[in-house]
Amino acid sequence: MLDEIEGNDEDDTEVPREKIKLQFHWYLSIFFVIYYLSYVVSGIIFMTYIIIVFVPYVLLVDNLLVIFTNIDSLMAFLALPLVIVVSYLSRLFIVGLISRIFWRFTEYRSPTKDGVIPRNIGSKTANYYHIRSFMLKYGKNSFMKGVFPWLANWFFNFVGTGVINKGSTLEESVVTDKNINVGRNCYIGVNSALSSHFVEGIFGNIVFFEIKLGENVTLGGFNNIAPGCELSDNSYLLPIAAATKHNKTKGDNYYFGMPFRRIFKKKIMDYLKVSEEDLERAEKLRVKQENEKLKRQKKVTNDENS
Repeated sequence: MLDEIEGNDEDDTEVPREKIKLQFHWYLSIFFVIYYLSYVVSGIIFMTYIIIVFVPYVLLVDNLLVIFTNIDSLMAFLALPLVIVVSYLSRLFIVGLISRIFWRFTEYRSPTKDGVIPRNIGSKTANYYHIRSFMLKYGKNSFMKGVFPWLANWFFNFVGTGVINKGSTLEESVVTDKNINVGRNCYIGVNSALSSHFVEGIFGNIVFFEIKLGENVTLGGFNNIAPGCELSDNSYLLPIAAATKHNKTKGDNYYFGMPFRRIFKKKIMDYLKVSEEDLERAEKLRVKQENEKLKRQKKVTNDENS
């Protein structure tokens, strides 16, 4: 009897660790709307051109030479690559537009905010966090794995998942998609993750904090930046360097290791196999670029004031 009571007490005090609503109806609906509408619009543009222009002026001509001697047939033939590009770009735009609409709707229902999202209790914040994470994947991969990967910056800014300033390049990675603020002229190397969210343990809480990058920040490759980190201007991370949560750099330096730490001149020379003169030339070039940038900014400010 005593064993039964003790067993019941253990069952009552056990804390469930998984309370996530797997809202497959939302996931599937969002995916199919984005996927099919984007192809419908681009398909209408392409097929309209094919049926009205390309077929009568190119495919139905009696002689192959007519295509190159008749101005209408020649223009219809040469315009085909342009129409393909326009159709492709229209598809990307529709993907971004629908993603933006869904994103704004979820933000209206449950705004994104920094903090820790518990997963052992049901909450609207956790539900919409998972919906936003899912809806973003198709658009992100469509841009970053597409013909024009640099348009991914436009996608993130347009949808509102983060802020990517001019001159910055984001290589393909698993995350690096939401709650990030990337300054000007930054380079996020291959498989470098700006991970604004971490799951603690298998079914642990979700740590969700914005990641901020200053200007001229470089992640060499295979870097991992944890939630809440702030990399100041001119922070250069060597490959495989990683940051723990809420880490901050002073900038104007190189960093290496896991967790990363400053690397001094001698280690830089040994690691990169360069001489001290090479480092001095690189530093002079950096200072020169900084001065030129300040002059441009000052000129733009003066022009605006005048």
